[in-house]
Amino acid sequence: MTRVVVLAGGVGGSRFTLGVRAALARAGAPEATVVVNTGDDLWLSGVRLQPDIDSVLYALAGQNDTERGWGRAGDTERVNEELQAWGAGWPWFTLGDLDLGTHLARTGWLRDGLSVTEVVDRLSRRWPLGVRMLPMTDAEVDTHIVLTDGSRMHFQEWWTRHRATLAPSAFLNPGIEAAVPASGVLEAIAEADVVLLAPSNPVVSIGPILAVPGIREALRGTSARVVGVSPVIGGKVVRGMADVCLAAIGVATSAEAVAAHYGARSDGGVLDVWLLAEEDAEAAASVDALGIRAVVAPLWMTDVEASAALAAAALRA
Repeated sequence: MTRVVVLAGGVGGSRFTLGVRAALARAGAPEATVVVNTGDDLWLSGVRLQPDIDSVLYALAGQNDTERGWGRAGDTERVNEELQAWGAGWPWFTLGDLDLGTHLARTGWLRDGLSVTEVVDRLSRRWPLGVRMLPMTDAEVDTHIVLTDGSRMHFQEWWTRHRATLAPSAFLNPGIEAAVPASGVLEAIAEADVVLLAPSNPVVSIGPILAVPGIREALRGTSARVVGVSPVIGGKVVRGMADVCLAAIGVATSAEAVAAHYGARSDGGVLDVWLLAEEDAEAAASVDALGIRAVVAPLWMTDVEASAALAAAALRA
């Protein structure tokens, strides 16, 4: 039976994870382990927010707001309006009432001494998710943006308030050098048959996961096949402002360039196989030349069926 580990973050990661769950269920394979980015976590109004954890959690539970792309479906914002009236929080960062319930539960458990891994496990018990969720680390390693003028701000302010319009020069995760992978992460990678890199933002979603000491090394040392899925289709990012992030680290917005950014395992990188969109089929030979086997497949995740077909293609690769 195929044992699968997925590295994921953001909306792209949650959609891909839905597809992986469906593909594995149809094949009668065991549940996947999903290692989720926690680099965009933050404290706000006294509560701990974990946007990527919640995006994956809500999507798997069927509770996500598919129209907005974030938060809970059918949520209200009465508490958020009251916070705004008190001048608390960020006026451009909305906390839904149902979503705030998740944040309060998480914060209370953290205050009681539970680790992030234990908190994610508790959150996962409410709904039948069909996967095992793990945070990348229990440490707080929030992402900070260094702008070209030398000033710094939290990733969420840059991403949500400014919509990535302020020119970045670097992305930092203070304290990540001393972080360790969450319990179970290294074991899952070592025991996997396939490790899948979701089509998430390579810089601020997958990047922090790979930056946790030990995870990149685990990917290089696993006997599993490591398969990545391009977040770029036809020279454009599918969602969000990942192109701004890529440009800031000197990577072109192309399927081939992102593959080169991850690198081949045979050359010190992390990839064995790279899935490219049909729109980028002409780049397959260049990806092969990197020492990464290129596989061309439909990459648009328009619904669960399309996501499941993509996940099945990744597993076959």
